[in-house]
Formats: sequence, structure tokens, C-alpha cells
Amino acid sequence: MATLVTMTPQGPEPPVAPVATGRFAPPAERRGWSWHLGRLFGIEVRVHPTFLVLLAWVALSHLMHGNDVVTAVAGVAYVVAVFAIVVLHELGHALAARRFGIATRDITLLPIGGVSRLERMPTRPSEELLVAIAGPAVNVALAALLWGALTVLGAASDVTRLNLIGGPFVAKLMWTNIGLAVFNLIPAFPMDGGRVLRALVALRTDYVRATDIAASVGQVVAIAFGFVGLFSNPMLVLIALFVWVGAQHEARAAHVRASLSEIPVSRAMISSVVAASPDEPVSSVARHMLAGFQDDIPVVEGGVLVGVVGRGEVLKATIDGDPGAAVSSLMARDVPSVRETDSLDEALEKLQESGRRSIPVVRDGALVGMLPVENVAYLLQVRERTRATLAHGGL
Repeated sequence: MATLVTMTPQGPEPPVAPVATGRFAPPAERRGWSWHLGRLFGIEVRVHPTFLVLLAWVALSHLMHGNDVVTAVAGVAYVVAVFAIVVLHELGHALAARRFGIATRDITLLPIGGVSRLERMPTRPSEELLVAIAGPAVNVALAALLWGALTVLGAASDVTRLNLIGGPFVAKLMWTNIGLAVFNLIPAFPMDGGRVLRALVALRTDYVRATDIAASVGQVVAIAFGFVGLFSNPMLVLIALFVWVGAQHEARAAHVRASLSEIPVSRAMISSVVAASPDEPVSSVARHMLAGFQDDIPVVEGGVLVGVVGRGEVLKATIDGDPGAAVSSLMARDVPSVRETDSLDEALEKLQESGRRSIPVVRDGALVGMLPVENVAYLLQVRERTRATLAHGGL
């Protein structure tokens, strides 16, 4: 799931995204293009380095507009608070998905919003509806709590005294939650409202048709945003482009999943593969890779799959490690596998979860082949080209 955060550019505080709350991991551990901050409810929270650039820009913008240091710090604190709100929004999605057995890999914080990576999307319309609406529901609950706090403190009048720069802090956070809930419930992909609309339509029709309808509604919304933005706010034009592309992507993904669900793994797998034994030296596996085309070599013992070793691991061990070491010392053991009779859409989900270029195909635990991601893409292209040719009368 993803959350885009926008604000009307009336001052130096920009469009912002989420920041983590809870227990942090000092010092932050950097991995790839994001930093590990910690875990919330067992879900890893990461932040992109550009978040620091965003905070620096907010502070500098305040100072350049003649504000004092205290106001600049307050502006940065407000951005951080908004990031925290969006993380809670994403946690709403993640915890709702967990209820249906869907794990969340991580939540990553970007300058334009937060992204929670679910292992898969819910398959039932009722489940997708609950997962999609959970994020905005968190914002509504937070807004209600903040309103209650203002009322108890006797500061309810602060709700109407708002300025983007300065102004009542708690009241701004309350309106931020309301804005997030309303914005994300717009019936357009990739916002939550698009998924809510699809889930409601899917209760009466099939998933692909429901996606097409929701995508069409989203594109109408994009056109409206773009038209209004041309005469009022350029930010709306950018949002319109974001929504239009999101609608196209979602419709395309639904059609791909539907097409792959009709094809068994046996149609795309490679049955003639090179396998290694656990005690085989790394140098031998390296020669197999150089002589063939496999990015991943299955490791088999007694005919049973026990692990997989990839090209990257073999290359690293060959250059920096011990080429004579046994493959068992660097192979991945708990690798997902598929059966010949599984559908390609299920296999593709497992393939994406594994992070590898191919996945083993087994029959009663015994290796019978490998399924490369390139074969899935190629088979899909051939299938679509064939359908297009038939649709045009064989031309």
C-alpha cells in the first residue's frame, strides 16, 4: 500500500511523508538506499536518505523567509509529526493485512509519502476492502483523539485558527489527519479509495472487470484534477499524472494476474537444469554458471532439493572467499518452491518474494526444474501477441 501526502504550498513547509515512531535502533543501520530505523509490531521501518534533505530544506526555507530559529525548529517538528502520522496510516494497512495472513515486508518512508510492501494483495473483495480502509480509519481515529484533547484542554477554538507557518500545533495535526483520510479515500488508484471502490464493485462482478471500472473512474478523477490544476494549483497537475499512471498500472497488473492464473508452471519451467551437491566446491559451480545460462543453481542431496545458490554469492565467494569451499556453506536453505501444477500468478508471487531470478520446481520434494522470471515474461508476451493477432483477424 502507498500513501501520498500533499499540502497547499502557502509557505516553506513542503509536501511531506511519514517518519517512524516507537523504538529506534541506534545507530541506524544503512542497507541499500534506505536506513533501518527499527520495528513496529514486528514490521521493519526504513527511511530514504532524502528525508534528511527534506528536513534541512524545511528548516532553511523558514530561515530564508525571515523566521527565527524557534519557528524553523517548530516547522521541522511538524514535518516529523506528519511523517509519524503516515507511518501509523501504513501500520493500519499492515495490521489489517496481517489479520488475513498477509505479512508486510517493511514500511519505507519517502519524501512524497510512505510505502508498505505487502507480501501479496488480498484476493477476496471483503479482505481488500478492510485492508484498504484501515489506513484512513487510523487517520479518522487520530483526528477524533486530537479533537478530544483540544476539547479537554479548553482549546477547541484553535481548530479555526490555522496557519501553515506557526499556529496551533495540535489543531494542525488534527486537520492533517482529516486531510489524509479524505485525500486517500478519493476513488482513484493508487490511493486507498481506488482499492475500496474496486473491492465494492468486485462483490458483484469479477476482479478484472472491477479493476477496469475503478481504473476508469480514477482516470476521470485525474482529468478533473489536471483541468482544475491548470487554472489554480500546479500541484494538482502532478497529482493528476500520478493518479493517471496509477490507474493504468493497476489495470495492467490485474490483466497480467488474470492471464497468468490460466497457465500452469509446467508451461514456463525449464526441465533441463544443472544442479549441484552440497559438498561440491564453489569453483565447480562457477564453471557450471559460465558454461550455461542459469542465474540460480539448485542444490540437491539424494534427489531432494536442499537449497539454492545464486550467481552473486558464487562470484563473491570466488573472488573474495574460498573457491574450494563447499556449496553448502553459502547456499540459501529455506527457499520457496513451486509445483508443476501451480498457476504462474501464484509462482510469480513466490518468485518476487524470494528476490531471485528463478525458483525451483519440485514434485514430492524432488527437483524437476527451475522457473526463471524471463520465461514468465516471455510466455506472457507470446500469449498477448497471439491474442492481439486473433483480435485483428489474423493480420
